[in-house]
Amino acid sequence: MMDAETLWSSLPIPAILIDGQDRISQVNTAAELFLNTGAKGLLTSPVFDRLHIDARLDDAFARVRRDRGVLFINTVAVGSGNAPPVECNIQIAPLSASDEVLMLLQPRQISDRLGHAHGAKSAARSAIGMAEMLSHEIKNPLAGITGAAQLLSMNLAPEDQEMTDLIVAESRRIVALLDQVEQFGNLRPPARQVVNVHDLLDRAKRSARVGFAAHMAIVEEFDPSLPPTHVDGDQMLQVFQNLMKNAAEACAGGGTITLRTFYDHALRLRRKDGTGAALPLQVEIIDDGPGIPPEIAAQVFEPFVSGRENGTGLGLALVSKIISDHDGWITLDSVPGRTVFRISLPVAPKPVEGD
Repeated sequence: MMDAETLWSSLPIPAILIDGQDRISQVNTAAELFLNTGAKGLLTSPVFDRLHIDARLDDAFARVRRDRGVLFINTVAVGSGNAPPVECNIQIAPLSASDEVLMLLQPRQISDRLGHAHGAKSAARSAIGMAEMLSHEIKNPLAGITGAAQLLSMNLAPEDQEMTDLIVAESRRIVALLDQVEQFGNLRPPARQVVNVHDLLDRAKRSARVGFAAHMAIVEEFDPSLPPTHVDGDQMLQVFQNLMKNAAEACAGGGTITLRTFYDHALRLRRKDGTGAALPLQVEIIDDGPGIPPEIAAQVFEPFVSGRENGTGLGLALVSKIISDHDGWITLDSVPGRTVFRISLPVAPKPVEGD
């Protein structure tokens, strides 16, 4: 049987153990390669002296230590100062009976120095492009199949209509999937305007209550002093509706969706050019369902990844794309009984005098 040290060294992705003072206490071989530095030069160093991450993670570490839950952060540029940044998904997990946390880096756009030619993101983009090209050609025969099945059902006995009903239902499901693929690929650039995020959440809540979330209780925990943001209102409404629908589907037997807003002065992302981007407006959509399966939690924002039977895997991918197009940030924190999608957005710029 493989011992723990051998298993740690053999992990194919960079793994970094971080102590209670946010210093590096252990790295595996993949992390040494990623950071282009040997373990001796990394140990006891503050992690943020060695890793350049386009996200503020000290708060994330504190949340993981406090809640004893795993946190996933997707699509973040990570660099070491010795090489160009690499787009990664980050997973942070607590260690039992300790303030130490384990950080796993899962590269998405694979760097040249690791020798890979293609990443998951380019593969997903190719798949979506292929689906877009085929969508029109598939929809036409599906319409014919649906019509033929409905005509056949008119002359069948009730006990024989089950098969034609199945043909119609499955054909419509395929059309709905193709519509989502087209929407994902053809999303226009955001038309930004000054928006009150509470107005958008209220619209999303009212729509949910009479539709997909009729079986859920919806609770508001709003910060009334929150300033406006600068986003495409229609696209951001779609984000909130998709996340609420995701929560409602996860709680098929009923439960509670909590909409929470607050202001975080400290949240600031670092761009690749060294400049900072303040994202102080926080929106959380929380449900008390069973949680997202750990085996897919790190990939839920990837196209075609779904934890539900017959799920398209495009809802959260669309959410991630919209947030990214707005230069925002979305994170997932999920344990059984509590799943939190947290969106970080900029404050609307102040109008210039004379405008």
